[in-house]
Amino acid sequence: MHFSEQLRQEADPIFQAIFEHPFVQGIATGQLRKEQLIHYVKQDYEYLNTFMRIYGHAVSKSTSRKDIEFFNGQIAFILHSEIHPHHNFCEVAGVQYEELQGEPLSPSAHHYTRHMLSVAQTGSLAEIIAALLPCPWTYYEIGQKLLKEVQPSPDHPFFDWITFYAESPKTTNHLCQRLDALAQTANSQERQQILEHFLISTQLEYQFWDMAYRLEDWPVKTKGVSL
Repeated sequence: MHFSEQLRQEADPIFQAIFEHPFVQGIATGQLRKEQLIHYVKQDYEYLNTFMRIYGHAVSKSTSRKDIEFFNGQIAFILHSEIHPHHNFCEVAGVQYEELQGEPLSPSAHHYTRHMLSVAQTGSLAEIIAALLPCPWTYYEIGQKLLKEVQPSPDHPFFDWITFYAESPKTTNHLCQRLDALAQTANSQERQQILEHFLISTQLEYQFWDMAYRLEDWPVKTKGVSL
């Protein structure tokens, strides 16, 4: 069994909980409130800004041009392609994408981004990949599952969202293969650290969906600087 397959096996209860989360089920049925879609897009826009910075850290710790090319390509993918599912949510919510940018992070999104930044600043390339991997992996499996179970037609409200992620396996496959290769030279302690980063990020993927569904915000309002 490849190391990435072991990670997926360990994280399976979290994956299953994500599949069953009411926000994900709302994508399946096409029934989500406008406020939930807006909150998701606001938070994901800022989250993906951090995600691109993590790829930048991966570039700085890469020793091959092939890795640098891949991570640089992922930054371009987020900038130019991953806006399409955001536009789908905005269209259903009846808002303009540009109106939802520059919002402060909610507690769960703040936690997630700081987790990844901490790993990126102090960890190895394998650790960075482990912290990044649950995001594309869970979204790909969500897309595949919804495509199979819902079989959405083009008039489904979230047809574009579902098909976008269902047809985006390349990032997950490449990151898994790269992590498997790096894990071959890692000792047991390093492998345990990689597993912990992966599981924390997967847990925080669940928290991100829950944050959007519950319209999570900071418990006490202030007039200070946005978090």
